[in-house]
Amino acid sequence: MRTPSTSTIVAIFAPCAFLVAAAAQSTIPAPPDVAAPPANATKTASGLATRVITPGTGKDHPTKDDLVTIDYTGWTTDGQMFDSSVAKGKPSTFPVNRVIPGFSEGLQLMVAGEKRRMWIPEALAYKGQENRPKGMLVFEVLLIEMPNRAPSDVKAPPADAKKTASGLAYKVLKPGVGARHPKPSDQVTVHYSGWTTDGKMFDSSVVRGQPTTFAVNGVIAGWSEGVQLMVEGEKVRFWIPEKLAYEGKQAPYGLLVFDVELIKIG
Repeated sequence: MRTPSTSTIVAIFAPCAFLVAAAAQSTIPAPPDVAAPPANATKTASGLATRVITPGTGKDHPTKDDLVTIDYTGWTTDGQMFDSSVAKGKPSTFPVNRVIPGFSEGLQLMVAGEKRRMWIPEALAYKGQENRPKGMLVFEVLLIEMPNRAPSDVKAPPADAKKTASGLAYKVLKPGVGARHPKPSDQVTVHYSGWTTDGKMFDSSVVRGQPTTFAVNGVIAGWSEGVQLMVEGEKVRFWIPEKLAYEGKQAPYGLLVFDVELIKIG
C-alpha cells in the first residue's frame, strides 16, 4: 500500500485550516444556550468556554500534532448554522493544529466518544475576517477518534486474535453484513490505516479522507488473504508478518498492523 510522508498528510488537510461555511443539505437547530455560555460552562484562561454534553469513553486527549475525526455543527449566536459535518452526513478528519485557535484548544480538552459544546470568542475564531462567520461562535463537537494513534495491541497479536495457517493474525472490530467474501479477481473499496509495531503510522486512507479501491490479487499477500476473509461493512485488525508483507525488501519492515474496513466489493 502507499506510504505518504507526514508532510503529504498535512498538505492534504491544509484546506481544513478554517472550519467555514459550506452548503449543507439540512439545518441543525441551534441549542437553547447558543447566545451565551451558561453558568455551568467551564472557561479557560484564553476565554474559551466549554461544557461536556456526553462524557467520553477514552482516556487520552488529542495533542496539537494529532489528527482527529469528529462530527460537528457550528452556529452564530443568533442561532444560524454556518457549517456542519452532521448535515453533510460525513465526519471530518484534520490536524488539530490546522483549525481556528479556539477549536484547537477545545479539541485538546476532549477524549474519544465525548461530545462537547464550545463557545469560541471572536478573538479565538475568525477575528472579524471578511467572508467568515463573525462574533462568538458556538460548536457542538463529537470526538470520534484520533486516527493517527496506534492501537494498544500494535506490538503483537492479542490472545483473542485468530491465526491462519500462513501466519496472518486477525481480530474483528466491527461485524459486517451479508455472507459474500471477495474473490482474488474482485475489486474492493476499503478504508484502512497501517502501523509498524513501534506505533508509527505509515499509511492511511482515513487520514487522506478518501477510500481506496484495488484488486484483491494486486496487493501484498497478507492483505490479499485477509480481505478475502471479510464481508461488506466489516472492520478487521490484521497483524501481517513480514513474509506476507514486503519480505524485508523495502520499508516498512517487520510485522505490520492494519485496521481495514471493507466498504464495497466490486
